Amino acid sequence: MKLSHLDPALTRRGQAAGSSPSRYLLTCLLALLVLTGCSTGRETGPAKKKQAVIPVSVANSVKRTLPLELTATGHVEALSTVNIRSQVTGTLKTVHFREGDAVKAGELLFTIDPRPFAASLAKAEAALAKDQAELDNARRYLSPYSQAAGKGYVSKEQADQVATQVATLAATVKADEAAVDQARLELEYCSIRAPFAGHTGELVSHQGNLIQASDTVPMVTLKRIQPILATFTVPGHYLQDIARYQAAGSLKVMAFLQKNADLPPFAGDLVFIDNTVDPGTGMIRLKASFANNGVHRLWPGQLIDLRITLASRPDCIVVPAQAVQIGQQGSYVYVVQDDQTVRYRQVTAGMLYQGEKVIESGLAEGERVVIDGHLQLVDGIRIEVRAENKKDRDQASQVSTEDRRTTS
Repeated sequence: MKLSHLDPALTRRGQAAGSSPSRYLLTCLLALLVLTGCSTGRETGPAKKKQAVIPVSVANSVKRTLPLELTATGHVEALSTVNIRSQVTGTLKTVHFREGDAVKAGELLFTIDPRPFAASLAKAEAALAKDQAELDNARRYLSPYSQAAGKGYVSKEQADQVATQVATLAATVKADEAAVDQARLELEYCSIRAPFAGHTGELVSHQGNLIQASDTVPMVTLKRIQPILATFTVPGHYLQDIARYQAAGSLKVMAFLQKNADLPPFAGDLVFIDNTVDPGTGMIRLKASFANNGVHRLWPGQLIDLRITLASRPDCIVVPAQAVQIGQQGSYVYVVQDDQTVRYRQVTAGMLYQGEKVIESGLAEGERVVIDGHLQLVDGIRIEVRAENKKDRDQASQVSTEDRRTTS
């Protein structure tokens, strides 16, 4: 094509601009391509976002009967504690146990050298026998002197002297009898026995030591640990609830050893409610009693976690605790819809029990909720249940089906 065939005005504008018509057309085509590419980018962006699927783990909400409980941390203490001391002064002859042993009620623990006390008893018994003989002899003269004084053979003063001598010797005999009882009791104190069945502590006094009756340090400490007590505190505003439920029946208390979650809990009963709420802390002190049988027993001084069961709550809707999230407007969960999208839903969360949260309102039985993967979720986004979660659900469904077949 020759330039002469073009519009003269166009030719002049092209020449004035210093460019050819072909360059002008090329510029227009490039602009059109750029606009087409931008439009295509805007259309494909939302499509990709819409196709995004978030992998999550889910669980079903279930209906259960849960116990209404209070939890606390307390410490174990012996039912009875006694410091064994000697009531007489003497040399420790024999120790009949090893420290830490379990002993029975009445079992012999210590023997103080009994020889000095046996000698004292013999001396007291001899004095009693001597004075008793003198009393018997004086009484033989009392009746003749009384008759002779009545007939005038002896003076009344002589008869009174004999009567006084008899009374004096009778009092002496009573004193001797008390001395004999005291000596016999001290001899018995040489044998120190356990007042109840329990466990001995560290042995402080050893064979050959001189034991003083006035020693402030005990020879050994004995603790009764079967049954055993646990002392703990709860907020004072629960006092009325505890008293009301205890009036209806014995309140059960479960004890769990700290850092020993694999061990089974100990079951006991609430046996003591203090008569005063601590004005400084607002807490009230309670005690529970445990039989403390078996191998893994409670031991005085241990820290334990306790759970008091007040009553039972039927028909509670519960979900795994990790399903419940906290936002600016309170607790919420993501509920899985039939089309595999999630919906944000506010709920009212209640108590936590063994890793499950009670939902007071906002959720029905059987609804599926997200328990993992919340950070990437928004209302209406599509989700995909993780493979391991699907496997767990399939196994649970299979077990449930087998249970129904077995029942039928």
